[in-house]
Amino acid sequence: MHLTVIVRLLYNMTAHGCVLHRTLTRSKPAPNQVSSPIICRDVLRIVDIRRYTRDQTSPVYFPQTVLSADDLYDVTLTDEDCLLQLTLDPSLNRLVERRVLQPGSAFCNASFSPTLSAQLTECPGASRDSYRLVSLQVRDEGRGEDDDTRVRSSGWDSLPWFGSSEPTGPLVPLRANRVVFLPLWNSVDYSGEVWREAPPTEGGFDDDDEEDRGRRPGVTVSELRNSFLSGRGGVARGAVQHQLIVRIISKSHLMYYGRTDRNCECPYKVFLQVNDCTGSVCVVLWNSVCVNWYRCVKPGDIISLRHYRVKRHYQAQVDDIEISVNSRNPAAQIAVLPESSVSPEHVPPAPTYSFCSSKDLLELADCSVCDVIGLLTFTGRSERVRSRDSRGAELREYRWLRLEDGSSSKPIMVKLFSTSQPEAHLKLHPLSVVVCTRLTRIRCDRGFYLTNSAFTQVYCTGLGHHSQMSYRRSPQVKLFLQWLGSQEDAQVLSRALIGGFFIHPPPPVSLETYMKERRGEMGFLQGAELQRELERLCYRERHSFCIQATVTMVTYSLRGKEDRCLFWMDRASSLSSPSPQPPSSPPSLRPSSSPSFSPASAASTSTPHPSDHTARTKRMKRKMLLQDETPKKRRPQLTVLPEDKNKTVILFETSMEFLESPADEDDDDDDYDDDDGDD
Repeated sequence: MHLTVIVRLLYNMTAHGCVLHRTLTRSKPAPNQVSSPIICRDVLRIVDIRRYTRDQTSPVYFPQTVLSADDLYDVTLTDEDCLLQLTLDPSLNRLVERRVLQPGSAFCNASFSPTLSAQLTECPGASRDSYRLVSLQVRDEGRGEDDDTRVRSSGWDSLPWFGSSEPTGPLVPLRANRVVFLPLWNSVDYSGEVWREAPPTEGGFDDDDEEDRGRRPGVTVSELRNSFLSGRGGVARGAVQHQLIVRIISKSHLMYYGRTDRNCECPYKVFLQVNDCTGSVCVVLWNSVCVNWYRCVKPGDIISLRHYRVKRHYQAQVDDIEISVNSRNPAAQIAVLPESSVSPEHVPPAPTYSFCSSKDLLELADCSVCDVIGLLTFTGRSERVRSRDSRGAELREYRWLRLEDGSSSKPIMVKLFSTSQPEAHLKLHPLSVVVCTRLTRIRCDRGFYLTNSAFTQVYCTGLGHHSQMSYRRSPQVKLFLQWLGSQEDAQVLSRALIGGFFIHPPPPVSLETYMKERRGEMGFLQGAELQRELERLCYRERHSFCIQATVTMVTYSLRGKEDRCLFWMDRASSLSSPSPQPPSSPPSLRPSSSPSFSPASAASTSTPHPSDHTARTKRMKRKMLLQDETPKKRRPQLTVLPEDKNKTVILFETSMEFLESPADEDDDDDDYDDDDGDD
């Protein structure tokens, strides 16, 4: 396989044994000499792949390529001595989209050709040398899903860059005016080191004249709304200097609005629903403010704002306002405040939650928004589906979750899309207690399920989320924890699953039902059409196809013994067309000599006798049940202690995250005294 990419050398390597230094530096032509391709036959490897959206200047760097796609990919290579960053030619994007090229991929016979350095985007510390990687040959080494982990543990990140100096900051896109990269498989999560986990220290408040306690707001939400909507301006005119103290009620996922016809370094926005004692309002974070603050704030935090603008809320059905927070014109000032530093009479109200049990969901109206808590017993594999916009180019990543809460025999099915919480999604394993907020109920022909809204957030055990959130004081959460205490680890593990193929609602069981749902459109694909559609699919992309064909052979084998199988062939089909061959065994495996499992003996009989088939099936089932060493695939890797007193060790440790301090318990008693009195 031959590829074409554009290479940018970050630094000139001087190590004598470096393959890239020996190949590129020593073969550099003289100033007036015509350059010729430079061949590197050594093996190179891909360390990392980064995605971003092209902008107006990107076509300049690819004069001979038609840019039909919006994405560009920067790739980091290594020769085991140094690192080199390059940009894939857009015609090769398909190799990344189908995961042919991935971290750890090896290639050889690479052909480099010098090119003009004036075509490169300026970057601090960058070298003036530039090369084009004309072709290369990818080596197939049978890579798997866990190769990214092996790349991170290989020590390549500690290698020096091609040159004598180290980078002065994080890597940025090479062929577009962007400062952030996108995740490879969705555009909702954050990616890269530039997304801060701690609040920035620069540009803070000048609070020398304010006390640590008794902080008071300079303006309220009600005053801003009345002043702006009245048309008089007042405190809402221009850049507002008055301090606004509010509490975050809900936080949306990251919204990326990068476009190929605009140059915007950080095209992100985030919506925060906030309130104070006088009302609620929407706060919009723009551009680099999202990078600096999105991971630093969460629902329930109290924040202070200055140097913001008040605008008309363009999505509101009635006249309302929104607060715009940007990094310039003016540069907003944000701070997270401890609740103890705010004057008691000005402390904003705490967030409220609307938890629904699996029993309550049966009576909940469609499109209603609710919160759920449950014990995770199934987590599906990540899949991607085309968005329903006019282009359908964006792929949205999702996975199915099954939660149990003990209130009914019906589980809670959640189709969970990305929520800009990649760390939390990686922790979604069976026996975890999961809280999903602001979900929407969707009705389908055979039941209902829950899915994301723009403000959905996920909280999972293992990350300390539950101990920080105020929902742990909710009566519904306490009722769930009581049920959780009655469950045993082994009992839950027996019905826990990970991955596999799952679709909800189930597909129709008859052609009549299917045609009714498709409104009479058959949509059947022939062999060549199906092959063409399959080649268009991207990595993890989910798409349903319908084919009309005749089943000519069915095979049956035990798990782990695929070399010993039974297969049945249709006699009419075998007479009218060349007989299909049974699955061939791997070279290292030999078919069993047992008549009941021999492919040769099975092929001699087109249709086995039903009684023989039933007897063989029963014997195989009994044999499979007796095989203790049979691997149980897609089961969670959890160990249950055999002692009776340790039957709930895992679930007990899970519930420990909901423990409350004495101060929290006192507050909780005050909040729910009225409810207890009514009972």
